[in-house]
Amino acid sequence: MNIYHKKQQWKLFLALFAIIIVALSLWYTNDLVKRIASEERQKAKLWAEAVQKKAKLVKFTNELFEKIKSEERKKAELYAQATRQLNSDLQDINFVLKVLQENTTVPVILTNEKDEILISRNLDSTKEKDKSYLKEQLSLMKNLYPPVEIEVYNGIKQRLYHKDSKVFTNIKLVFDSLIKSFISEVAVNSAGVPVVFINHDQDSVIESGKIDPQEISTPVQLKNKLKELSSQNPPIEIDLGSGQTNYIFYAESDLLTQLKFYPYVQFGVIGFFLLIAYLLFSTARKAEQDQVWVGMSKETAHQLGTPLSSLMAWNEHLKSINVDESVVNEMQHDIKRLHTITDRFSKIGSQPTLVSENISTVLTNAINYLKNRTSRNVSYHLQLPEAEVNAQLCVPLFEWVIENICKNAVDAMDGKGSITISLKEIPEYIYINITDTGKGISKSKFKTVFEPGFTTKTRGWGLGLSLCKRIIENYHQGKIYVLNSEANVGTTFRIEIKRG
Repeated sequence: MNIYHKKQQWKLFLALFAIIIVALSLWYTNDLVKRIASEERQKAKLWAEAVQKKAKLVKFTNELFEKIKSEERKKAELYAQATRQLNSDLQDINFVLKVLQENTTVPVILTNEKDEILISRNLDSTKEKDKSYLKEQLSLMKNLYPPVEIEVYNGIKQRLYHKDSKVFTNIKLVFDSLIKSFISEVAVNSAGVPVVFINHDQDSVIESGKIDPQEISTPVQLKNKLKELSSQNPPIEIDLGSGQTNYIFYAESDLLTQLKFYPYVQFGVIGFFLLIAYLLFSTARKAEQDQVWVGMSKETAHQLGTPLSSLMAWNEHLKSINVDESVVNEMQHDIKRLHTITDRFSKIGSQPTLVSENISTVLTNAINYLKNRTSRNVSYHLQLPEAEVNAQLCVPLFEWVIENICKNAVDAMDGKGSITISLKEIPEYIYINITDTGKGISKSKFKTVFEPGFTTKTRGWGLGLSLCKRIIENYHQGKIYVLNSEANVGTTFRIEIKRG
């Protein structure tokens, strides 16, 4: 009892120590993860703020671009006005000439109603006399902007075509590059977050980054993804000066998501490893116990064999010299009992052969043997069915189980009380209940009583119930357990075996 009491204390101590270690490790890991997560969120926040600031810069550039474009148009219109005035009666000819001279950037072509070129300005000076070049430029200007019509006189009109200046074209290239750079930087972001840059109606993806394209390939998938992203962070509104607001949806980074689950994965792996180690250790320990059982049983059977043979010889000798027959008979019974014990140990040391037996008969024989060898203050009650109930048994070993349980019951009752053995049948199994009126067993010891070395007696090895468990579970493929127990009322052990 002392060994198992200390063992339970050690188990509790080690379990508590392990829980403390796990709790501290989990707390530290979670704290570390929270700090890293905070840094990741800060990165994402800074990235979002940077995106908004850059979007404002792009918007400002776009507005500036539109102003320049408007100025270019005004220049073309002033040039047209000056041309119109040159063809009419002017009082301030100097103003007109100044307007014409100061247009040094906007390429223009003046044509008649039939689009025959009259004048060109600010085109390539080396090609101004090349008619095919001028026609090519005129065709280009027609596709870009509508002409400014100039009424000369009496319904005769001229058309002024223009295109963007070189300066404006270069600015436009820079602006287009800025837009592409902005979209690219949104997708390939320094914060490493999954991001979707989407149009105003939220039905078309402009660009995405760190998101599987298959997740946003259909309108339904896109809608679900946007809902998922918006649940983590509010979308960033982006106005690039086009008159419509686009949106950037983003989530937490993959690293942050992985960090959230890292502690649980870590302890899951450790727990799995410990479980495997425990199972391997238990298997090895069980195999070692099996070897000890087998070795001890074989050695016991061997040691009993020699004196048993000698006793049998002495018994025959006593018969031959006419010793009192009652003495010889009693000695014969004891020799038979020793032979049964030797047979039991021999069978434990090897795999016993199971034979179909009437279980009621086996139980009756076992109880009849016990009745003659226990106190008269102990009463036995058998509640067995009249019909034959068969099971695959090794009779010597099965009787040993019944004897061990009943002897423990007698000790628990201090040699005074009753033992009831009942048999219950179900389709596949047979239940054998052995109930005593003893001191009872606490619920915490229901499993411990079957462990080797556990005993409540001052003198005892604590092997009886462990042996019973081995015989029933290992050799008969059944079960044995404490069904119920109540202090100072009694205990019921149940044996389950298959019919057969």
